[in-house]
Amino acid sequence: MNELTQRFDVGSRAPGKSARGPSVVIAGGGSAGHIEPALAFADAVVRLVPGARITALGTERGLDTTLIPARGYPLELIPPVPLPRRPSGDLLKLPGRVRGAVGRVREVLAAVDADLVVGFGGYVALPAYLGARGRVPIVVHEANARAGLANKVGARFADRVAAAVPGSGLSAAEVVGIPLRRSVTTLDRPGLRLRARHLFGLPRGEPVLLVFGGSQGARTLNTALAAALPRLRRAGIAVLHAYGKNGTPADPMPGYVGLPYIDQMHMAYAAADAVLGRAGAMTVAEVSAVGLPAVYVPLPHGNGEQALNAQPVVDAGGGLLVPDDQLTGERVVDELAPLLTNPARLLAMGRAARASGHADADERLARMALDVLAVRA
Repeated sequence: MNELTQRFDVGSRAPGKSARGPSVVIAGGGSAGHIEPALAFADAVVRLVPGARITALGTERGLDTTLIPARGYPLELIPPVPLPRRPSGDLLKLPGRVRGAVGRVREVLAAVDADLVVGFGGYVALPAYLGARGRVPIVVHEANARAGLANKVGARFADRVAAAVPGSGLSAAEVVGIPLRRSVTTLDRPGLRLRARHLFGLPRGEPVLLVFGGSQGARTLNTALAAALPRLRRAGIAVLHAYGKNGTPADPMPGYVGLPYIDQMHMAYAAADAVLGRAGAMTVAEVSAVGLPAVYVPLPHGNGEQALNAQPVVDAGGGLLVPDDQLTGERVVDELAPLLTNPARLLAMGRAARASGHADADERLARMALDVLAVRA
């Protein structure tokens, strides 16, 4: 029995509570960028304290009902509270929506005898923070380079605050990185390389470019790749392309594999030598953790956070930034053909990318959360 198991099975229960593992409620619903770090954190808590009980908060919107049950965690639904980005009629409805969601959160906290709430931002997190305030300890994790509204509110009364990168805008945030799936952080790329290439039908001996941008925001990448593909193939570069469920693949040719979606992303990373993609927080964290060089093309809207997400990796020498309006077929070839045909440069950039990441973020955040419980016990 490890130290944490001993502490939380029998050693740190509040008066009147039975000996058991901690009951941890995670709030990170909506998008995969909020859900995946929450689930990776939950996995780490259960590894560290096998008796821990995890409950996820979510809504019927987004990917909550798909991703969370598939990982084996119970899901409790609460009313969604989308946060308007600008003044509108929805802003007037916000207080009523928040009250209803907060009430439901408190019902769940009581039902599962919650010891801790850990939030990851998004429209599930705000009612979770408000429902837990004054009742249950709170830990906040911010994955993006600039904190969203929910986490800005939660950080004001949280016991601990964590962030993926410095400068998130959350005072006293501790930089831990983004919790990632173990299938990514423990990936043996060299050992899986041939198996992964066989899985996707890629050539065994050619350098491979992995291109993905998600169902949203992939159009620029798809268009530029389609223009660049003939020259990339002439240079002996194979391409694995996730063009998005609403996107368009490039013209078929040998050495090009186009898929609407890749459901074994760790195997795609194992097959690849470099990445062309957007710069969402999860993308940057995963690509860095597996040690892949990348050309990042931040989405051109929002508050500029995607460029900020990638900047630490770029500064470390593990990636390049190309503005969306400058990504053409010619630019793809100019940036990636010299890289993919230079094994020494690939190796150096891959090492720099890996060194800039935080592959242990899941357990660091889990230990932070468990420390909050130990202090409160």
